Amino acid sequence: MFRESLGAAILFSLSAAMAQSGATITRTFLVGLGSTESAQIAVVNLAPAPSSGPVAACTGSIGFFNAAGIAIGTATAFTLGTGQVASARIPFASAGASGVRALIRGVVTYTRASGSGVTCTPAATLDTFDNATGVTIHRYPGEEAISPSM
Repeated sequence: MFRESLGAAILFSLSAAMAQSGATITRTFLVGLGSTESAQIAVVNLAPAPSSGPVAACTGSIGFFNAAGIAIGTATAFTLGTGQVASARIPFASAGASGVRALIRGVVTYTRASGSGVTCTPAATLDTFDNATGVTIHRYPGEEAISPSM
């Protein structure tokens, strides 16, 4: 019973935070990457196309971090209209790891526009794939955290 109540409270809190304009939304992916693999994060804006008025644009960035929390390379900035996709990729060789496996964290961040009345609806996945064949090994939906703006 407690677990169900806690789950409902968390969902309510997330829903309330998501409705706030100016909230910063972060989707985090944590994945082990083998020496013959790359990881790619893709983000799509699923907001419906408006019949009139402003378009629901998503503006944000995609970045990767090593196990020590240090940024790997430069984050990839994006602005997406309805149905548009952005992606960023990191090969194992760029992860700065020694050995045959690296733990990396991928992060997608965007800020909900204040006062526009139009909601960006992003969805993101992280894929790991084999460098030689391009075959997808795993797909991860990520976890979302919402921080209201101050």
